[in-house]
Amino acid sequence: FTQFDLRPDGSLGPLPANNIDTGLGLNRLAAVLQDKPSVFETDQFSPLIELGEALSGRRYGSEYEGDRALRVLADHSRAMTFLIADGVVPSNEDRAYVLRRIIRRAILQGRHTLELEPGFLERYAAVVTELMGGEYPELSEQRDGIRMWLRSEEESFGRTLAQGTRMLDELIARAKDTGAEGIAASDAFLLHDTYGFPIDLTLELVAEHDLGVDEEGFEQLMDEQRERARTSVGRGTGTDAVREQAARLAGQAGFHTEFVGYERTDADTTVGALEPEDGRVLVKLAASPFYATGGGQVADCGYVECADGDCLAQVADVLRLGEDQVVALVPERGMLKPGERVRARVDRAARHATECNHTATHLLHAALRLRLGRHVRQAGSYVGPDKLRFDFTHTGSLTKQELRDIEDQVNDWILEDQPVRALTTTLTEARRLGAMALFGEKYGDVVRMVEVGDGSFSRELCGGTHVRSTAEVGVFRVMSETSSASNVRRIEALTGPAAVELLREHDRTLALAAEEFRAPAERVPALVSELRSRVRELERGAGRPADRSGPNLDALLSGALDVDGARVLVASVEAVDGKALLSLADRLKAKLGDAVIVLGSPGENRVDLVASVAPSLVSRGVRAGEIVKLAAEAVGGGGGGRDTLARAGGRHPGKLPAALDAAREAIETALAH
Repeated sequence: FTQFDLRPDGSLGPLPANNIDTGLGLNRLAAVLQDKPSVFETDQFSPLIELGEALSGRRYGSEYEGDRALRVLADHSRAMTFLIADGVVPSNEDRAYVLRRIIRRAILQGRHTLELEPGFLERYAAVVTELMGGEYPELSEQRDGIRMWLRSEEESFGRTLAQGTRMLDELIARAKDTGAEGIAASDAFLLHDTYGFPIDLTLELVAEHDLGVDEEGFEQLMDEQRERARTSVGRGTGTDAVREQAARLAGQAGFHTEFVGYERTDADTTVGALEPEDGRVLVKLAASPFYATGGGQVADCGYVECADGDCLAQVADVLRLGEDQVVALVPERGMLKPGERVRARVDRAARHATECNHTATHLLHAALRLRLGRHVRQAGSYVGPDKLRFDFTHTGSLTKQELRDIEDQVNDWILEDQPVRALTTTLTEARRLGAMALFGEKYGDVVRMVEVGDGSFSRELCGGTHVRSTAEVGVFRVMSETSSASNVRRIEALTGPAAVELLREHDRTLALAAEEFRAPAERVPALVSELRSRVRELERGAGRPADRSGPNLDALLSGALDVDGARVLVASVEAVDGKALLSLADRLKAKLGDAVIVLGSPGENRVDLVASVAPSLVSRGVRAGEIVKLAAEAVGGGGGGRDTLARAGGRHPGKLPAALDAAREAIETALAH
């Protein structure tokens, strides 16, 4: 136990405060008890070291670099397996980025140092599960998800390494041809920032050719990038200021507001404290039926009215402060006063619409896990009266059949009129029952658990409001499925009257089309296809490029995706020359705003390519000239331009899909770093 301070002269003096931190963690304790020289020879690590020996053909203890790589794989494989089992998936934000870096460091050591064949991470995860699955059952339960995420990351980073190696070979050859001493800082930064190629691998490969890298310049560019990132975050918002003011009001009030909104939507209560706030009034009620924003669910709207009817205020927001809340009101008549008796009324129609969407979100989560696998976890949500939005972990876009199956499953549960119950229980009991919890969310010893039916398919820890029966949801309709971030998909959907109105709007559109064609509605798709074919034939017969007025903007815009917070559109456009392609990119940019746009058009024995990148995305490492050059190489051509706009051409129109795939991959890689 530490109690002395070792001074520079070698004397010992008492510490100001004694402690019992020996640094003897579980693994170090195991090494002592098992009489091993380090933790890597203990029974929890040695099978992983032995796996590395078997896969690589190297013997542990024979040489430094190999030993170091074997230890990194043993250590990192445990971390990545447990993180994924706990619900973290690789991406570029917060703890998910930590996981991605752990995985990529393991891949780098395995592939580059030990020269392992692809697929080795799954082998490591299997050994970790075998070693520790008995004490940590989530490892076995999430076995398929762990395997899927590791395979996806290994394949993705493998492509990054291959692409980066090709580019680095070109830079090395150029340096040798020009007699340069090494690689410029800007080139090393480009490899790292745009293509995700690790700087330590660049240093190592360059050194093999007796060349160097301007490391000081590289670090300066990294510092500049970090500064740009800090600046973009900003220095706070008006919302932050309002929250701080609300927190001060709550602290000064000296009491917690009792939330009664689970039981009823109105309450006779008292104004405990209030404070003006930029045309609004922040109010602390003794009891409140208003749900405060939290857990993805938006705050209730409604009114607060004086008991004598002399004053009325509309609810603008309900600020959550831990287990407490403050209501932001917009006065409509009269003035509220501290101590005044009031009636607080929730907008019941809006509340019920929100409850329908919230229950439907739980059903959607269950349907996704049932159809896609247990690796699916909630990664964010919006639940309001207008719609629901659900972000979830998954590697790729959903097929039409998968979306149809998921939508059908949710509607089946709705039609079954399953009861929806909210129970208060202990966190231990909720976990024993298999309740889903948000990773990273802090829960107390007592939790609120919402289950549908007997809980066999949907049981989640949730503080939101819900309908009493799935039948109240009415109908569930998916509006869209897109990318939200790396390895995160997003579904937006409607329920109840909003979904019915959407279906009616579709019916009206189809009826109008049928009226124009003077044909039954079921014949419209076939007639549209026939009409498009006739237009193409007529245009070819007229000897001019197809669709001189330009491709359908709406059709192209519908293909834009969200990739790591950026709008990305990569598309093929039929028979448009380079000049028209530039004009089209400008029109799309006007519609999409800050976006990355790559367009390709096949002609007779030639291909035209255009790339347009918003300045804000150039700062994230996406450069039009580099992207279009990469795509042009795939079609046997070349080109270039500025960071924001570039053109290129090629000779092989049949290879345009591969060129666009290469561009798309380069964009995703750049945005992922």
